[in-house]
Amino acid sequence: MTTPAGIDPRGPRFAATITAVLLLVATFLALIGISTARSTWVATAPLSGDVFPPGGTWAISSASLAQRALDPGFLLSLVIALLFLWGVLSPRTAPWSALFRSVVRPRLAPPTELEDPRPPRFAQGVGLLVVGIGLVLHLLGVPWALPIATAAAFIAAFLNAAFAFCLGCQIYLLLQRSGVVGREASAS
Repeated sequence: MTTPAGIDPRGPRFAATITAVLLLVATFLALIGISTARSTWVATAPLSGDVFPPGGTWAISSASLAQRALDPGFLLSLVIALLFLWGVLSPRTAPWSALFRSVVRPRLAPPTELEDPRPPRFAQGVGLLVVGIGLVLHLLGVPWALPIATAAAFIAAFLNAAFAFCLGCQIYLLLQRSGVVGREASAS
């Protein structure tokens, strides 16, 4: 197995910055949306006049699938998941990669070193997995699943954007050291 051509390490950080902003907005929308809302019903006993406040049910539990799917936090998270998928399947044509190559990189000095593209691509897959789990659980009516998933992905994207610490890349390197990914093909 040959090592692919190196990439400018500033490209994934640029993409992580845009992704972090999108994930922050998605987390906010998920927090104010149906994922975390409580039911607003109130019952009154006609004879005694007792008032029964909401019984601790979540609005998402009683929402239809269409209502869950049309939640703004869900819709933005779905777009982010599709961008993650694009980054996994075709990193060179992904929007943030193309924007970096055509607009940002020509204005920068050449990179002092190139990095292996496999760890950042794996990190995109991890982001897709985390956000994808949140999307599926949201559609199944699990309260708080979407904001927790988008917040977790935001933390990873922010670490990469602000501190050049790619959490998914570190997971890739750990898996590579243990022989799970990136193994050389045997000649036998």
